[in-house]
Amino acid sequence: MQDEGETPGAMEIARDRMMLVHRLKALRRAGARVGFVPTMGALHDGHVSLVDIAASKADFTIASIFVNPRQFAPGEDLATYPRTEDEDCVMLEKAGCNLVYLPAVRDIYRDDCATGLLMGGPAAGLESLARPHFFGGVALVVLKLLNQIQPDFAVFGEKDYQQLLVVRALVRDLDLPVEILAGPTLRAADGLALSSRNAFLSVDERARAPALHEALLHAASMIAGGTMPQEAEDSARARILAAGFSGVDYVAVRRAGDLSGFGDKGVDAPARILAAARLGGVRLIDNVAASALRLPPAPLTH
Repeated sequence: MQDEGETPGAMEIARDRMMLVHRLKALRRAGARVGFVPTMGALHDGHVSLVDIAASKADFTIASIFVNPRQFAPGEDLATYPRTEDEDCVMLEKAGCNLVYLPAVRDIYRDDCATGLLMGGPAAGLESLARPHFFGGVALVVLKLLNQIQPDFAVFGEKDYQQLLVVRALVRDLDLPVEILAGPTLRAADGLALSSRNAFLSVDERARAPALHEALLHAASMIAGGTMPQEAEDSARARILAAGFSGVDYVAVRRAGDLSGFGDKGVDAPARILAAARLGGVRLIDNVAASALRLPPAPLTH
């Protein structure tokens, strides 16, 4: 659905909001189903897998690259966050992306932007313990991008599982007319979840990094065998530290639907085991699904 004069199949680039608006008008006139994948760039195969999902379900696929300053606290890695725009665009075009939106900060946030978002529910705890500013910044930029693009659906990765649930809560609570799809975590052959921050690992750290995933898988096997959440969490934490990680921010067994805790009754519903740990100067996150082999029967309804 290219405009006259465009090269068929060539990926378009919108470098400001006005260019985006112009293209979206043509798409809406054509009745195209639009899929959207928001990113912060420094793309890897995990991002590509999300674009693959979008392209398989949409008439027109848009990806954004925007390093969002609102989700970085002072002292975090905003200035050093990798920016690889040319390589990213090549990857997106090969993946079947039709348009990449590369907004400047002024296209997203006015100089006098006075609005923020306070997220509760699945945003409470876990990542918010170390980064209390984080999900407010994520929610605001996602809201603004969804409002600017107005896609039929958007795709987020399960690797950032808490973020996925926060975005779903945002869309639900604000009645946004968009479907949020989840893409499974893509991993290296040794199990390490693909992440832009993996590039900062030294050779020795990269060799140790898969222990995070291995520890979570072991905890999931403990849960399947009937182990209480606290014991599984403690075991995973010990394994991560024994592998040479410098610290563990959290290991948590939570309900998969809303990230609430299980209390002292054990795992009685589908669960997610989430963790964040530090290896040298790099903070890695991961999560796996878990459930007890024999969940309690559902209550009878009358």
